[in-house]
Amino acid sequence: MKYATHTALAALLCSAQALSAQSANVFEDPIAVEVLHGWERADGNRIAALRLTLKPGWKTYWRAPGDAGIPPQFSWSGSRNLDDLRITWPQPYVFHDNGMRSIGYKNQVVIPLHIAPKRTGKPVQIKGRMDLGVCSDICMPHTLRFSATLEDTGGTPTPAIAASLATAPYSAAEAGVKRATCIITPSQDGMRIETRITMPSAGGREETVIEPGVPGVWVSEPKTKRDGRDIVAVSDMVHPNGGPFSVNRANIRITVIGSGHAVDIQGCTAG
Repeated sequence: MKYATHTALAALLCSAQALSAQSANVFEDPIAVEVLHGWERADGNRIAALRLTLKPGWKTYWRAPGDAGIPPQFSWSGSRNLDDLRITWPQPYVFHDNGMRSIGYKNQVVIPLHIAPKRTGKPVQIKGRMDLGVCSDICMPHTLRFSATLEDTGGTPTPAIAASLATAPYSAAEAGVKRATCIITPSQDGMRIETRITMPSAGGREETVIEPGVPGVWVSEPKTKRDGRDIVAVSDMVHPNGGPFSVNRANIRITVIGSGHAVDIQGCTAG
């Protein structure tokens, strides 16, 4: 099965490269993390951020990293006075290396955090870890640990966080999306999905990312083309257990990435 072969090969390459890096031990950590304290909103919630700084030539990965990437995972264990936390991912880059596509960031990325405290007006302690992949000539898993107490810093936005929020993908309404449909059919290894999105150009070469909303399902790099006012993207979806599976169109998430901006489309219809 294509999925199993791809997964085994990726794991083998990553393990071999990580072991090579550990045995060589010739470089410092390729990525560092800093907590930006941000500001308090009028409703008592906070905006903070994680700033990741990468060594020259290194990259890390977005929420949906593509075939060649490692998806980031967060743990907020140890945080205090934290009721809810939501992440806004700024627009990522699309990388094409050795015939494979990955999606992520280079140099530096500020990841805004929308924080709802249990008790407003009191300090929030952010403590946790981020497991992610980093890649240069080699690719390897990495863990970042962070801890900070967010005191009252007033209501003035932090420029670095505000700038990152400004690059976040537009919603479908903001981008002028008129329609988003998904045709899902069985395939030899699982399911095939064809999406058609009626929207203005996002600029330059438009690329798509399809997230099926089903844990563990592998999605191939979409074949994307512009057909007049529509963007058409076709992908294969394969469940780890093989065979057909259930997909709720309302949970399908489609991101269009262009040179001008990105668009985040939540859900699609049958036609």
